Amino acid sequence: MVHEELSARLNDIGYKNWLKAGYCLLKLRDGLHGFVNNETKTFHGRLIDKNPVLRRGYTCRHGCRPTGNQLHSVCGLCEEWKKEILRHHSYRAAIINWGNCKPWLWPAQHWEVAKAYMPRGQAASAGPGQCDAAALLNLLGCCDHFSFLDQQQVREVIKSRNELMHSCEMRVPAQWMARYKKNLEALLLELRHIPEMVAAGREIKEILAVDWSVQIPGADSTDGPEGVFPELGHVSLAETELLRESVKEVLLYSGEVNPLSEQQNLEGLQRLRDFLQSHRDLEERFQAEVQDLQSLELELQKPGDKDSEDNQAKEAGSAPLDKE
Repeated sequence: MVHEELSARLNDIGYKNWLKAGYCLLKLRDGLHGFVNNETKTFHGRLIDKNPVLRRGYTCRHGCRPTGNQLHSVCGLCEEWKKEILRHHSYRAAIINWGNCKPWLWPAQHWEVAKAYMPRGQAASAGPGQCDAAALLNLLGCCDHFSFLDQQQVREVIKSRNELMHSCEMRVPAQWMARYKKNLEALLLELRHIPEMVAAGREIKEILAVDWSVQIPGADSTDGPEGVFPELGHVSLAETELLRESVKEVLLYSGEVNPLSEQQNLEGLQRLRDFLQSHRDLEERFQAEVQDLQSLELELQKPGDKDSEDNQAKEAGSAPLDKE
């Protein structure tokens, strides 16, 4: 059987739920593309029309760039754009991911402005088609241009998405799925004026309604009644995209210097790596990603190794070197 290992994974209820929930996010993302692009163009145009400085049509001649995630010492024009972006952020105290943006392009490219309202990791994105669901949903929730939407519904789906993608075991229970389904349906109702979202909603309803269990010849019986579901090849592509998104997120956030979450980040990274290596087809497909996870794992373990050396030095009666 071409996708025998995937079929076996689909007979694990928790993993099947995780994959179905992620597949729904991919459909939601695709349905949002046109709407988000059109609305951010409108938002960009309004910023220019209402600001006399921006309305002059000047361009940045200094190639102003962020330093990491900070944006300091920019020209007067980019500073004006920065003020407008902050003024329209729904959460004034939030950390703005300036590292997503190319400020010198703000006057001409609406998408460069939109990326300031997204989570980290969107620097290479040139449009909504290159964003994951998290990026688009955060744009809807963080830019006050979208205040005409029920923001509570947007936040609930963002919360569900984060819970899903931060589940390093890639398993969610039936109770979680029931709540997720309710949140998705509420958001889809809020977006019912968008034809692409109506079509996406039909697909999402179908995905959530069927079982997805697969009977493997010669194997034990499945954990539920057989259902009709998309072509296994499509499911495999979705699985690859979702796992790749999980790896990307782990690599982005596990290196954060936060003693309270450092051990948790390391354990999550290890679980994800172990999961990929425990399935032959996934290990072959994600060779590069597994190497990246292993490299980061070694980096995260270094402080612990250093602490151990310091303790040994103290026990031996010698003080460790001062650390900056």
